[in-house]
Amino acid sequence: MTYKRFRRLLAEMVDELPPAFLRGLQGVHAIEEAKPEEDFVDVWRMGEYLDPGAESFLGGGEGLGRHVALYYGSFVRIAEGDPDFDWEGEMWETLTHELRHHVESLAGEDGLIQEDEFVAREFEREASDDEVAAQLPRRWRWPWQR
Repeated sequence: MTYKRFRRLLAEMVDELPPAFLRGLQGVHAIEEAKPEEDFVDVWRMGEYLDPGAESFLGGGEGLGRHVALYYGSFVRIAEGDPDFDWEGEMWETLTHELRHHVESLAGEDGLIQEDEFVAREFEREASDDEVAAQLPRRWRWPWQR
């Protein structure tokens, strides 16, 4: 999967979505870079909902808007060595997951954030001891991406 194909496929997926799910969303973006999860061992963020917060907080409402990003490089890292990696399925699941964050944000809900935080407790965290950190990392995906 090339970055160009990834971008095209993501645009096609967005075009298939009901307009109600995109209300208040300024954009859906394919980011070429990988995004490692800070403080975790070999965990890659596949997507992200970017919400600047309340308009009164640090000028958040002044032109920034709400966005969804899918990180192509993270998909590449997770797909490495997996000839059966389902690019389209993983992209769709990630896109709809991030859109759920968007819809919940509009509704003033945070159920999915709490669910994500609960699931993250199971991840291997970076160790401060170099010997422990040097252990072979494991590949990881969110439970809905398995």
